[in-house]
Amino acid sequence: MPARPLLPFADPKANYQAHKEALDAAVRRVLEGGWYILGPEVTAFEQEFAKAMGLAHAVGVGSGTEALHLALRACGIGPGDEVFTVSHTAVATVAAIELAGATPVLVDIDPRTFTLDPNQLEDAVRQASRPKAVVPVHLYGHPADMAAILDIARRHDLRVIEDCAQAHGATLQGRKVGTWGDVAAYSFYPTKNLGALGDGGAVATNAADVAERTRLLREYGWRERYVSALPGMNSRLDEVQAAVLRVKLTHLASENGRRRELARAYERLLSRTTLRLPQAGNDVEHVYHLYVVRTGDRERLRQFLRENAIGTAIHYPLPVHLQPAYQDRVVLGGRGLPQTEQVCREILSLPMYPQMTDEQVRQVGEQIVRWNAHT
Repeated sequence: MPARPLLPFADPKANYQAHKEALDAAVRRVLEGGWYILGPEVTAFEQEFAKAMGLAHAVGVGSGTEALHLALRACGIGPGDEVFTVSHTAVATVAAIELAGATPVLVDIDPRTFTLDPNQLEDAVRQASRPKAVVPVHLYGHPADMAAILDIARRHDLRVIEDCAQAHGATLQGRKVGTWGDVAAYSFYPTKNLGALGDGGAVATNAADVAERTRLLREYGWRERYVSALPGMNSRLDEVQAAVLRVKLTHLASENGRRRELARAYERLLSRTTLRLPQAGNDVEHVYHLYVVRTGDRERLRQFLRENAIGTAIHYPLPVHLQPAYQDRVVLGGRGLPQTEQVCREILSLPMYPQMTDEQVRQVGEQIVRWNAHT
């Protein structure tokens, strides 16, 4: 074990400390006001978040998984429908599709961006018997190729539900992610670029009917209290989390900017190593939820960094289709998932959060350079 404290790969406590006074005041305001569920803080946050993301409507819900589940249901996705997404993602993406009763069809990725490969999507859709929707995942803060994905979706009459859980504020061709498809799902898990002090999520869209259906679905299908207009569930963003998110939302742009500064520093430090570094296209504004490198010697590098008090993580060590719970249930689309499987053997997430100092980034980079020189 390292003799000095481990530098974590993410640090939500540091983010809380950076905004402690405003966050504490926001929480006190809710506690003293006595309205704890679907009150004025949630309403205000929904309006502010929708505006910040460039969308007309936002609906606060209980988690990112539930946001994606409810977004699918609000678009009419249900049993028997095939929904295309990637296997290289948090398992929540696939779990949400199954919660909606639909069948996940998993498609390979572009190894440069780690996001859905449109060519593989085209093949998978052509092979499908009941194609209904596609869920592009903007993984690690890098947008998926939405122009190509939308072209396929339009030609095959697919709904497009964007998984923006890791990409709050990222842009493609000057447009924010979430504004390309029919609806978007966001997570506010504490380590996200916009993180709460617990679970939370949102569904955001320009379609008033999708927003209204989501509002019904999140609270038992009620139009009037205790009378269900359709079968719904309980998935409500609470007032405390909404108040916290309102504070943090005002810092999202600057903190995303800091993440990009850290990424540029990593690139300068690591450019002469054998690691494969993340790349962003000229038309992309990456928000670096995670800074993910690739190496064929991952376990030795990870152990070396831990011995030198640097924490890392793997997002994700097993693609969904190889996980025990899903091996026999999911459908593989296109020509298999060789890129997904190769990537998952090589990826490593380095420390990345807005409160990292320049000195900490330099220390991480110098240790990797030292390791690389002896491999």
